Amino acid sequence: MSKRPVDVDVKQSVRDLIFAKNGYRLADDYVIRDGKTHPFAVLVPGGGYAMVCSFIEGVPIAKRLNELGISAFILYYRVRKKGRYPAPMDDLTRGVKEIFDNAEQYHLYTERYSVWGASAGGHLAGSFGTENMGYRKYGLPAPDTIVLAYPVISMDKTITHMGTHDNLLGKDADTSMEEMASIERHIDTGYPKTYLWCSKSDATVPYENSLRMIEELKKNKVPVEYMICEDVDHGAGPATGTKAQGWIDKAVDFWLKEEKK
Repeated sequence: MSKRPVDVDVKQSVRDLIFAKNGYRLADDYVIRDGKTHPFAVLVPGGGYAMVCSFIEGVPIAKRLNELGISAFILYYRVRKKGRYPAPMDDLTRGVKEIFDNAEQYHLYTERYSVWGASAGGHLAGSFGTENMGYRKYGLPAPDTIVLAYPVISMDKTITHMGTHDNLLGKDADTSMEEMASIERHIDTGYPKTYLWCSKSDATVPYENSLRMIEELKKNKVPVEYMICEDVDHGAGPATGTKAQGWIDKAVDFWLKEEKK
């Protein structure tokens, strides 16, 4: 990125870069504890399956969701050699199961939960909506909505982010593995409704990833809302001060709009 996004949580960046362990953890620091029942979102930060960047795609987004009355969980999942497929998905599904097992204690409205992912975290969150990799394979309740920010969608070497590809599948992954892990190849009519945003200026993850996802969602008549921006860097998080500012609110509106009177 050309400059640091204004939303970076500096203290959290130190924790992520220096003190974070390479393993599963479900952070519940942003569960709203006011005795009322709230909808919830599971946040899956990116990091190329090399680290978990909660300092930009976890904590700052969770804080905004809290302001909107939504409880948020931040998933820390295995990466690098520990994070070979399907380890990250095992961690995400473990987290969702944990949340449902403790929903009463957390005062959660579980009927319409959402899963949010950015960059490589977008690959993990997006994969969660598929039959071959995600919630159906693990026997979990379906998310109402998948929210994706500048996601890695395909493992096709012509458009993927190679660091994400290599960390998840290995450098020597064959075509069958790449096809298995390419989300756009597994969209069907049962895929959850999806909100997605990306930037044509993304120099890290080609926005063609998002275009393939949008095309397949439309083809399968899955409700989708999307925003394609100009002049926004990769890793923008909440994207305050950019042309993508406000995307979190738009995603929440798309997710919960049916409940509005």
